[in-house]
Amino acid sequence: MLLMSIRWRSTSCFALIFFLLGRSAFTQAVPTDPIKSTGTSLELPTDRAHSDAPKSRSLPGDHAFWDRTNLLLFSGVALFRGMDYASTRNFQARGRKEVLLPQDVVNNSAAFAGVEAAGAATSVGISYLFHRTGHHKMERWLSISHISVAAVGVGWNYSLKTARRPSPR
Repeated sequence: MLLMSIRWRSTSCFALIFFLLGRSAFTQAVPTDPIKSTGTSLELPTDRAHSDAPKSRSLPGDHAFWDRTNLLLFSGVALFRGMDYASTRNFQARGRKEVLLPQDVVNNSAAFAGVEAAGAATSVGISYLFHRTGHHKMERWLSISHISVAAVGVGWNYSLKTARRPSPR
């Protein structure tokens, strides 16, 4: 029953994340380059010096990747991944078992810390891909959703009751 509850919660969290990311993907600004079709051939703009567009055109969401907002978001991701590590260790010390990761990984401190660090690094890497492809809202929402999911996991881990073994009488 507990495993079914965890699967349902995980599935609903992922569905919510994909819904939020999908919505922000459709609201992205698309740079418009005039491509003129003249029947059978395409006429591409070749000389930008004579165009009426300003020379330094920036999109409304254009920003540096390592700006203040991203630094705060990435710090939040790292912080909550660290809190997830600590809360998982805490509930293991109280006699609970991790069900989302194999026990071999969770019981090995270095391996589990590596998994948490890899999760944070992957989040930064995917945000960078979104940034390079111009999906700046998705870049931010990925970190926000990662922080949210990790915060829910931390809260869940600390809310679990201590698994006490019955004492022999």
